[in-house]
Amino acid sequence: MAETKHVPFVPSDTDMKEFTLRALIIGLIMSVVLGAANAYLGLKAGMTIAAVYPAAVVGMALLRIVKGSVLEENLARTVGAIGESVAAGAIFTLPAFFIAGLWDPFFTPGNYITSTLIMIIGGILGIMFVALLRRVMVHDQDLPFPESVAAAEIHKASRSGGGGSKFLFGAMIVGGVIKLLAEFKLFATAWEKFVLWGKQTISGTNFTGQGGMFLGSPGVSPAYIGVGYIIGPMLGSLAFAGGLLAWGLLTPIILYFIGPTLTMPETGLAPAGSSEWLLMAKQVWLSIVRPIAIGGMLVGAVYTLFKMRKSLTEGIARSVADVKKAASGTDEKVERIEQDFRFPIVISGIVAVAIATFAITYFIFSAPFFTSLVSAVLMTILAFFFAAVSGYLVGIIGSSNNPISGLTLTALVVTALVLVVLGIGEGDAAVMAVLGVAAIVCVSAAVAGEMLQDLKSGHILGGTPWKMEIGNIIGVVAAGAVMFGVLVILNDGDIARGNVQGYAGGFGSEELPAPQASLMAILSRGIVGGEMVWPLIIVGIFMGVGFILANVKSPMLVSVGMYLPFTTTFAIFVGGMIKGVVEMVAKRRGDNDAQKVRSENVGILLASGLIAGEALMGLLIAVFAVGDIFLFEHFSFFTNPSFFISIPVILIIALILILVPLKNAGKADEPAPPKAL
Repeated sequence: MAETKHVPFVPSDTDMKEFTLRALIIGLIMSVVLGAANAYLGLKAGMTIAAVYPAAVVGMALLRIVKGSVLEENLARTVGAIGESVAAGAIFTLPAFFIAGLWDPFFTPGNYITSTLIMIIGGILGIMFVALLRRVMVHDQDLPFPESVAAAEIHKASRSGGGGSKFLFGAMIVGGVIKLLAEFKLFATAWEKFVLWGKQTISGTNFTGQGGMFLGSPGVSPAYIGVGYIIGPMLGSLAFAGGLLAWGLLTPIILYFIGPTLTMPETGLAPAGSSEWLLMAKQVWLSIVRPIAIGGMLVGAVYTLFKMRKSLTEGIARSVADVKKAASGTDEKVERIEQDFRFPIVISGIVAVAIATFAITYFIFSAPFFTSLVSAVLMTILAFFFAAVSGYLVGIIGSSNNPISGLTLTALVVTALVLVVLGIGEGDAAVMAVLGVAAIVCVSAAVAGEMLQDLKSGHILGGTPWKMEIGNIIGVVAAGAVMFGVLVILNDGDIARGNVQGYAGGFGSEELPAPQASLMAILSRGIVGGEMVWPLIIVGIFMGVGFILANVKSPMLVSVGMYLPFTTTFAIFVGGMIKGVVEMVAKRRGDNDAQKVRSENVGILLASGLIAGEALMGLLIAVFAVGDIFLFEHFSFFTNPSFFISIPVILIIALILILVPLKNAGKADEPAPPKAL
């Protein structure tokens, strides 16, 4: 296919500041901060947000103060956004070691070294594959790279005075303050009640039932409401539908029939009051409904990949052809904006990662030699194809919709089945080998998708690829070095708080559900160790098939909604409805497309700020909990705060997310800005 001549924003022969210490430092700080915020969000809500837009806005705001160049902004955004990908890879897989009972306690020096190596080598592997494939993919006119184009246009607009950092930072303050006031018990974070039914025998049968139904409010969480705002009313409704199925159908009906046989673990007596029945309802949800949801998530992940089968097949076929093109064209002289890592460096990096994977599996996981060898080979093959596929999908739909968890799940199942079929998969060592391969593949695919997105933006702006690739390697190392610490703080902090407040904390708990990692843990244990709760999983699989036959838009999201606490999905739903109100008002007052884009951009910045503000404050609170410092238990406004105070807090968040975007829609005759997402 003939290509039109690409004209970058900064010409290739221009000598402009690009890889500077200030741009790198800004990028590294954003990488760690945005990565930590996404880790918090992903473990609690089961999803992450794309970091490219916040990273672009913050980088521009800071570099504008020191009169930085647009290429410095491009580098800072590239490095800053990569932390979100490392976080996604980490939260989808590493907590599975704890949930599967392999790393308990989660924090040990050995686990830190292992996790950090997994994240760093996975990230580097993704960057190596991207360097191999970049030129062909960013030049492909059939790949629109929607978020890359938007990010590049945002940088261009900043040259003429565009911005928006005040919305991001202002919302961060609001999110942090609300989280802090909730910890000081100024208001209740949720309202929960159990409506108890009387004991009765169903007419004409011997079935005796007793139970009730859980009622709850949306959680007072800027982060969850922000997530709902970003994903919109449709997807927010799907997540909430999962919550309604879990708490309005499955939990009540299961509890109704097993209720007469239940006893409280502490007393051995049947539950008497509604508070005791509420605990039993939550236990039914944890032990029975969640495994059913996991079956649905499994079907949802497979169905997501099936719907993308054409893109996946093309991505795999292209990846093989692209290697040949990259290998045959490395010696020709290329202009600055086309210079990647040289081919020998790329191949050496890939081989080094494969050797490191073998070493981790053999020496750290104590797997047999052949198991370790097969794991390293599988990791390299799967990581290559999934990195290429991830980049291809990002080119079509953007990184926000990239099905990383589905790709990771495929890698985990393939690895587990291969080890079992070869007869070399048994015991904890094999389970750890499976999770280790899945973790490296997950980080590699996530980083590859984000990296290709940033390289496309850099291609439009006139950035130098090899400088961006070096910057991302440094960013991966920085994020990987601290991400395990973030996970430890969240896990141990939740355990400490659970000990004080009377619940079993840590990864997989109601407060820190980590749905994807829980799925990975159950599947790896189930396939390799034969510990799968197959009846419940199979029920969930049929439920997922039913969702597909009913043309449910996202069976995966509905199943995730079943897995998450009801107050979480309710809050996400509220955020989606708030976004729906903004869209409805904009339509009624006749806003044109340019005004709608401006409103949406401001709204996304506000929602991202609310998420980041609560996440960072939540991390700080977890640090105190790990250190056995419970300030909020000793200094609080109320012992049992009322939910009536919570309602105005939700209204304040809603008004901010409605009024501020609509107020900043601009005039109808103003030129259309680039759309953020």
